[in-house]
Formats: sequence, C-alpha cells, structure tokens
Amino acid sequence: MRNRRTLLAGAMALGAVLMASLPTMAQDATQALSRESVIEGIKERGVIQIGLSLFVPWSMRARNGDLIGFELDVGRKLAEDMGVEAEFVETAWDGIIPALVAGKFDVIISGMSWTPQRNLTVNFTDPYAYSGLKIVANRQLTEGLSLEDLNDPAITFAARRGATPAAAIATLFPEAQLLLFDEDGAATQEVLNGNAHATMGAEPSPSRDARTYPETLAVFSDQMFDQSGEGFVIRKGDPDALNYFNNWIAQNQRSGWLAERHDYWFTTEDWADQVE
Repeated sequence: MRNRRTLLAGAMALGAVLMASLPTMAQDATQALSRESVIEGIKERGVIQIGLSLFVPWSMRARNGDLIGFELDVGRKLAEDMGVEAEFVETAWDGIIPALVAGKFDVIISGMSWTPQRNLTVNFTDPYAYSGLKIVANRQLTEGLSLEDLNDPAITFAARRGATPAAAIATLFPEAQLLLFDEDGAATQEVLNGNAHATMGAEPSPSRDARTYPETLAVFSDQMFDQSGEGFVIRKGDPDALNYFNNWIAQNQRSGWLAERHDYWFTTEDWADQVE
C-alpha cells in the first residue's frame, strides 16, 4: 500500500511539474517557429525579395527600363511598411512556384490565383486583388440588349479556342452561337468587324479594348464572371509570415489604398505613355 501511495504521489508531482512547464514549452515552440519565419530573414537582410512575372498591367517594363505596375506598387508599399528595401526577382511564370520553394525569393506577388493544385505545394494569403471575366461587345449590334438577351441563337460570340472565356461563354450562354479562333486578337477583331456581337476576356483586357475602340466597343456589363482572388504566395509551414501578410492586406484594404492602386492600373490608361 505504501509503495502504491508513493508511486501515486510521484506521478502527481511529475504531472504538476509537466503542467507548470507547458507554458514555457509552448513559448519556446512559438519562438522557434518565429525564428524560422521568412519575416525574420527579411528583417535581418533589410530586403524583401519578391518574385514576379511580367504581365500587363500587373507588372511591366517602362520605356526607361524600370519595373512598373500594380504589383510593383504593392511590393514597394509592403517593403516600406516593413522598414526594408524591395528587390524584385523577374521569373518565368511556369517556374515561379518551384523558384519560391527553392528559396530564390521570399514571396510571390504576381497576380496568382488560388487553385487546389497550387495549394498542395504553397500557401496563399487572403486576396489582395480580384479579377475575372467581362464581356466586351459591339455597341451597335448589342444596343438595348440585356445579359439575358445574349443567350439566344441570334447572338454570336467569338473566343479563343480552348481558353477559359470560351468555356464560360458555352456555360453561361448555351443558346448563343460561338465562333472559335486560335488567338484572342482574332476573336476581338470579329467583334470589331461586326461579325460577332461580343467576346469575353479576363480583365483588364475588355476594359482596355473598349478604351482603345470607344466608337465600336463597350464593356457590356459591370458583372464579372468566373471571379477569383489573387493572394501573396509563400512557402508552407510559416504561420508567422501568413499572419503578417494577411494583416497587412486587411489594413490596406480598409484604408482603400489597395482599391485606389488597383483602379489606377486596371481602369485607366494614365500610365500607358510610360510603356512601349
């Protein structure tokens, strides 16, 4: 009986010691995760390395060779708020995720949308921008029509064969005729020529086409189809970085800064004279 009491007392004492040490163990684990975060590496270097691919108007080369665009504004503001310099690492799109995983840069800020396949390899922040498909139509041919009116055998769409807009048109307007081409430009040209009522494309292409040919083309509706959100992309296993970037995005959404910069690059041509 005495041995059992002794064992029980010892077990209780050990349990008390373990319980007392749990907060310290948890704190040590948290500090270890923080030290391993890319945020700490950025702070130590004084530089945040941002991977991106060139795609108008997300990021592009100006006439003087400088990088400009929505992503550049975002990356530079992020660096400024972190108290570090921004270094942009131009990378081919098909290799940008492997380059991130290999540690070539700290984060991807390049208009990348979340997909289940990508998320198996990397983590995404909350969206800092949204994009999707819009309809650009021949003004004369579609005057007085509604979206519902476009789903009619008398309506002809044009689109690039095998592209997302072609699939969206077939789903949203199954009664309409669909002409398929090998290039986006050919589909838009059919609308310009009056051989098709409308086409569909990823913003900002429809808005830019409408601004380029205002006499003939117009964005048919403010409605955006197949909408997706773009997030920062980071390596897996970094909750500290995910927390920081999500908070930064939320703050700059609340302030209106992200919306203002997005509107500048995606809904105006004020920057067009800076590029070829």
